[in-house]
Amino acid sequence: MIEQMPINWTNIQKKYKGLWVALADNERTVIASGKTAREALERAQAKSRQTPFLARMPEKISPFIG
Repeated sequence: MIEQMPINWTNIQKKYKGLWVALADNERTVIASGKTAREALERAQAKSRQTPFLARMPEKISPFIG
C-alpha cells in the first residue's frame, strides 16, 4: 500500500490568493494562474504539453479538523 503525504500549499496560497492555479504533475509547481479555471488552463496549455491539475486557492486559510 502506498501512502501519500499531504502537500503544503501555504506558500502557493499566499502568492495566488483567490486565483485558480494550474499545477504540474508533482502538484507543487505552478505552471500558470488566472481568475477563472479556463484562463489558468489555457495559459498552462500555452506553456506546457502536460495536463495540469487545477485548484482554486482560497482567500484565507481556515483550520479544518475532521
